Parts: sequence; C-alpha cells; structure tokens
Amino acid sequence: MNQPYLTVDEIVEHETEIKRSRFLCAVAPAGSEEAAREFVAGRRRSHGDATHNCSAYVIGGDRGVQRADDDGEPGGTAGTPMLETLLRRGLSDVVAVVTRYFGGVKLGAGGLVRAYGSSVGKTLDRARLVEMVPARLVAVSVDHVRAGRLESDLRASPYEVREVGYGAGVRFTVAVREADLPVFGGWVATLTAGRAEVEEGEAVHLRAG
Repeated sequence: MNQPYLTVDEIVEHETEIKRSRFLCAVAPAGSEEAAREFVAGRRRSHGDATHNCSAYVIGGDRGVQRADDDGEPGGTAGTPMLETLLRRGLSDVVAVVTRYFGGVKLGAGGLVRAYGSSVGKTLDRARLVEMVPARLVAVSVDHVRAGRLESDLRASPYEVREVGYGAGVRFTVAVREADLPVFGGWVATLTAGRAEVEEGEAVHLRAG
C-alpha cells in the first residue's frame, strides 16, 4: 500500500553535550540510498577526528530501505535508536548522522541509546518537515499537432512533467497525485479532443499539494 510520509527539505544540524561528550547530529534529505551513503561519507570526511560517526537512513515510500550503522559503538546502541527515531516520526527519504566526540565519561548502553536517539529527535524538532503523498507516473501520448498546447497546459498545472520524448508522436511522463488521478484523464481528454492515450505507471511520491 502506497502511504504518505514525511521528509525534510534541507540539512539541519544540532549539537548537544552529555557528560562532556559532544553529539553533533545532521539530518538531510536523501532521495536514494546512494545519496544517503554519500552524505554519510561526507560527514565522516568532515569529522574524521571524531570518535564515532554513526548513521541511519530510510529511503523510499512505505519504508522500503532501512539501514543503521553503529560505527564502533556497542551493537545496537547508536544506529538502531537513530533509525527508530526516524521511523517513529514517520520519516522517509532521510538520512541522519550523529558525530560523537568522546568526553572521557562512559555512558553505558542505556545512556548511549538515549543519547543517540534524543540527538536525532532534537534535531528533527528544528527541521521543517514536508508531507509526501502517493502519486503515479502517467504516460500521455499525443500527436505533434496537439503536443504544444498540452505541454504548455501541463507545465502550468499542478501536475509535474518528468520527461518529454519525441518520435512519431510526443510522449509526456507526468507525476500525478493519486487523489488527482480520477480527473486527470478527463482533463487531458478535454485538452486534446480525446486524441491522447493515457497509461498509468509506477508508484512514486510528490509533495502534498
């Protein structure tokens, strides 16, 4: 089932200190697992002198890909509570990295779980969240005569043109929110005098309109 979720629209950072250890958390949008890994790698380069750079991310609608990394902390005390915080907040397409500079006082397993989880939570409290709603990629094929007007109206509409392909005719790939699907076909038919072919494709997500 394609479900709505929340994400962040920009990088947010927040630092806390617990028993002299510094916990610097960065949360960022990530549209793919590759983007999430690149962000984690970048934070590790930027904070190569840190004791740990722990991470967690959730990618894709319906929480498709979930990863957590303790980066040397005791198993399950860092990445897991970070991931659980992201999931509990209903987030996806998001990556979190918590950089720890050890302050000389051990926190114990329970203390680490609370520290890493709360670090992500406090950072999310400062983030601007965006709702992503279920949508579909829809292929609209039309002849060249009607394509110009259709493209102009599509780009002025709430629908998102993802791709335009030219051949014997013109094929538009359009992202349409599922709530708008019942009226989209009729809208296209009106613009093209019923001469366009409309075919629904894969599920995606769009910002709530």
